[in-house]
Amino acid sequence: QVQLVESGGGLVQPGGSLRLSCAASGSILSISAMGWYRQAPGKQRELVASITRSGTTNYADSVKGRFTISRDNAKNTVYLQMDSLKPEDTAVYYCNADIRVVGQIRTNNYWGQGTQVTVSS
Repeated sequence: QVQLVESGGGLVQPGGSLRLSCAASGSILSISAMGWYRQAPGKQRELVASITRSGTTNYADSVKGRFTISRDNAKNTVYLQMDSLKPEDTAVYYCNADIRVVGQIRTNNYWGQGTQVTVSS
């Protein structure tokens, strides 16, 4: 099957930076859209950023100018560079991808297990 494994979360001071990575593995035929979501305690999960296979990006207004999403199609990996971090960026960050698996016709949506990002002094 398919797995999405995130890495790069942690504790950082306000104004600092972190880089999240998410690698997809398994019997993958193709990956279309990839993205990052986050969920803070007591809040709904929200889209942070997304990127198409061709590189078109979309960002939540709250992170525009501070976060950058990118991907390496050869490695089936998506990245989220987070700069100028604020306490309100504290959340569990989840990787998401639309993946077509070998032997299947339809594309299915997959989630990673999440990685904690804490911004605090």
